[in-house]
Amino acid sequence: MEKTWPAAEYEVGREKIREFVEAVDERRAIYNDRDAACAAGFRDLVAPPMFAVVYSNRPLWTAIGDPELGIDVSRMLHMGQELRFGEPVCSGDVITTEMGLAHVEEGKRRTTYSFESRSRNESGEQTIEATWTMMVIGS
Repeated sequence: MEKTWPAAEYEVGREKIREFVEAVDERRAIYNDRDAACAAGFRDLVAPPMFAVVYSNRPLWTAIGDPELGIDVSRMLHMGQELRFGEPVCSGDVITTEMGLAHVEEGKRRTTYSFESRSRNESGEQTIEATWTMMVIGS
């Protein structure tokens, strides 16, 4: 890692999961009904895998906003993300996410930044490993 930032903690709440599944129109019972989630073997209401963007958002924006990097967000494009899922996230989990700058590639009219994150629950189980790629035009 070229640079890292302090880990960020996020406590997963049932209502945040419900708000997320409503926003993405997810209808499966394990994401909407605690009893159905428990009957399926989960500890509590389970979050859809892409809920990872919720608890990864703050540490990613902390990194992007670091004045030392000098990223002009008005010229930034999200190029992609690669997500490697682990332990499912459930209501009540406390997720800790570490964020680091993995790579910077400077071109003639653009700079590409690759950030890597690792998130774990309070038991130390990895919930996701991710690579977030941003391009800044005219830098």
